Amino acid sequence: MAFARSALFAGITLTLLLQGCAQTPPAQPVAQPVAEPEPAPEITLNMPQQPDCDCIEPVSVDYTFLEKGFAALARGEHDDAMEYFQRYQRLESSATAEWEADVAMAFTYSLVDSPLHDAQQARKSYRDLRKKDWQEMELHQQTRLMQYSLETFLAMERRGRELEETNADLEEDLKKREEAIKRLRELTLGQKGSAQ
Repeated sequence: MAFARSALFAGITLTLLLQGCAQTPPAQPVAQPVAEPEPAPEITLNMPQQPDCDCIEPVSVDYTFLEKGFAALARGEHDDAMEYFQRYQRLESSATAEWEADVAMAFTYSLVDSPLHDAQQARKSYRDLRKKDWQEMELHQQTRLMQYSLETFLAMERRGRELEETNADLEEDLKKREEAIKRLRELTLGQKGSAQ
């Protein structure tokens, strides 16, 4: 019996302890003053310092009309191409767009099979364009090809004029030689006639 009493006593004690723990609200932690963290040391990398930049955001260009003009030109639709180039120039208000459109139009004038062909206008337009500061411009690759083509066009035009001048000089020399040969024959025939 003693064992049963002590087991009962232990059971009651355990029940009371558990009941006491369950009813007691949890203890609130005492707020401790928060110490400020020490600042982390600055890490220095062995990289060159970049100067403060007043960078300009790149301007996005809509090449739609310029590219439509290139496509129309490839199809042989010269009038349509010219209209697209002019639209591109009106809608994109930048020096680069203006230069690109002017190059495309000058190129169109230089095409022999174009109804707009005007070699003199192409020469004049492109010579004026060459005077502008275009070297720093971000040009469309097709515009660059047209520019190279116009350079070749101007070189060939210049070479053609040089050949025409050389040809005119040679014709003048040939005329003079023919006259000299004619006089020489007359003199030679005149001396033979008098010798007989």
